[in-house]
Amino acid sequence: MDFSAEQVANLINGDIKGNPQEKVSYISKIEDGKPGTITFLGGERYQEYLKDTKASIVIISKDLVPKDLSNLPTIIVVDNAYAAFNKLLNIYNEMKVKKQGIENPVFIAESAVLLENVYVAAFAYISNNAKIGKNTKIYPHVFIGDNVTIGDNCYIGPGVKIYEDCVLGNNCSIHAGTIIGGDGFGFQPTNEGYEKVPQLGNVLIEDNVEIGSNCTIDRATIGSTIIKKGVKLDNLIQIAHNVEIGEHTAMAAQSGIAGSSKLGKWSMIGGQVGITGHLKVGNNVIVQAQSGITNDVQDNQRLFGSPAINYLNYQKSYIYFKKLPEIVKRLEKLEKGKK
Repeated sequence: MDFSAEQVANLINGDIKGNPQEKVSYISKIEDGKPGTITFLGGERYQEYLKDTKASIVIISKDLVPKDLSNLPTIIVVDNAYAAFNKLLNIYNEMKVKKQGIENPVFIAESAVLLENVYVAAFAYISNNAKIGKNTKIYPHVFIGDNVTIGDNCYIGPGVKIYEDCVLGNNCSIHAGTIIGGDGFGFQPTNEGYEKVPQLGNVLIEDNVEIGSNCTIDRATIGSTIIKKGVKLDNLIQIAHNVEIGEHTAMAAQSGIAGSSKLGKWSMIGGQVGITGHLKVGNNVIVQAQSGITNDVQDNQRLFGSPAINYLNYQKSYIYFKKLPEIVKRLEKLEKGKK
């Protein structure tokens, strides 16, 4: 679809400098801009690309507008170009994924309930007593188990598996290949080997949660594994049984949390971080990538290392660590001198 600069400006509350009828049909990066695309300039580091970009329309933060607008594409001036462009991307995405109806072949149990405007793609399987909220989209090869509840306006990507009794809130996005509600890693050692402990709980995911591709969130042994509202999980993350992740906490790829640990709200967990079981990690905690958490963590901490320590202490210690060979040589010379 084509959009004019005037239409775009109305959507993002912008002021046009140039041709209000300039048309665009796609988006681009400012350094790779092509005719017929729209881009944005939100930071000084990209200002050099403005004069050479071939994009037809550029959204610019008002504090970055150049004095000389000659030989420039049509400009839409806004308070914050990042925020305006993000709003535009969301509008574009909503238009792109407007799918409805039931494709074939699918399996939908007679006892399942699908509310209005649900989309179910071919080869999906929806089990007994499942409930799917309005405007939710279910893509190919999704499995939804018995008694699963999924809220309104959710996106369930290709190949997602949601086991029995799990609950998802509204406005959740679950990307391709993720498994929700598989058995927790529970085994009891015996003389003959390991006896499996039945995993009888479920997974509870609150509103506005986004989970990346190929994550695994295990069901609780008893009770619920809980992902609270606003949590954002990257790809390839393991959440073990009975874990609780607090509101608006974000976790980067390849991180993992062992059973029964609890993370506070508004925390940030870097890539490849490991958190051992039965711990309590506070609110507003930042853990740098590849760190290992082996003890409880108080609120407002910034940690690095394995086992993790205070971030600034780690940085100071690392200065000495890099010099260890030199320090050892000096010590050996001192010891020889004493002898």
